[in-house]
Amino acid sequence: MMATSVSLLPENGCPPVEEQRAQWERKRCRIAKELVETEQKYLERLELVATFFVAILKAKGTLKPAALEALFGPWESLCSASRALVLHLERGHLALGLEGFCHQLVLYRHYAENFAQAKKTLQKEMRKNKSFARFKKLQETRPEFQGWRLEDLLPLPLQRLPQYKCLLEDLVGNILPESSDFEQLTGILKSVSEVFHKVQKISRFHENSSQMSRVQKLLKGQKIQLLAPDRWYLQEGWLMVVPSKGEEVQQRMFFLFSDILLVAKPCHPLHPWNSHKFACQAVYPLSQCTLTKVFGHTQSQGGLLSLSFPHKKLLLMSSDQQDFNKWHQNLRTAIRQLQIKPTTIVERMNSTHSLPQ
Repeated sequence: MMATSVSLLPENGCPPVEEQRAQWERKRCRIAKELVETEQKYLERLELVATFFVAILKAKGTLKPAALEALFGPWESLCSASRALVLHLERGHLALGLEGFCHQLVLYRHYAENFAQAKKTLQKEMRKNKSFARFKKLQETRPEFQGWRLEDLLPLPLQRLPQYKCLLEDLVGNILPESSDFEQLTGILKSVSEVFHKVQKISRFHENSSQMSRVQKLLKGQKIQLLAPDRWYLQEGWLMVVPSKGEEVQQRMFFLFSDILLVAKPCHPLHPWNSHKFACQAVYPLSQCTLTKVFGHTQSQGGLLSLSFPHKKLLLMSSDQQDFNKWHQNLRTAIRQLQIKPTTIVERMNSTHSLPQ
């Protein structure tokens, strides 16, 4: 009886290793094509703003140089960097183009640092500069803009950066380690990732500052100053305060930050200038808080939280399960973080700060 030979080759006749190499190469080509096509579209939109806004505004003098710089920052330099990258990518010089582009990544960090000021400048000029407001509206009606407003296009560089990171991760993940480009592309990915994380940190800082300023404006008077180093906005919303004795349940607005919990009640609706604001009743330092979930362990209708401070105990209730879970999670996380690393803010707040009701 003759032995039957078993073929180790797949149906297409290629060895498994060669088939894997071919699959990686196909993926690499698809990713490279996607990088080229998305960069071309990105450049088109960058040049829309550069051509129809930056260049014309410079020539007309509709905006003062300081306002122009605050609004657009390094926009023209970002255009130049993208234009050079597209030129290399279209010629098939992937690694070379990306290597040169890495030297321009600092522009994205500068743009992120300036972005909050850019939004403020745009709002200010739209309010106070009628010539600019008319010019902006006219430019946005051009067919090239396809309905986009300047507000839609300004975030483009910050939106493009994470796309670079994802595409490079896919590219490096589908290139052979022995390839001549592997080490170079890995270094490029590292550079892009570092800038991406810096920009994320800058964006979170600006978003937090914006939230803190918004809440500060909601509070009547200046007795409580929310802006402080290392303080982060976490959550806000209405909760029911359950009294320990036979008093009525009261609805209050709570603002949760990384180190304090602020309790407020709405001002009188007929107040001439504070009707939309809140009067702060108390500020509780979370470094001195013990949190307990009284009920709400199951998927019921909300729950009850107990917050114990040295001289005060709060029973807070929510009838919304999702809202209750979010409050519990954010409070627990904030308290744990303070226990791990107390901040200078908390060290200064040695006792509960209460205001007259």
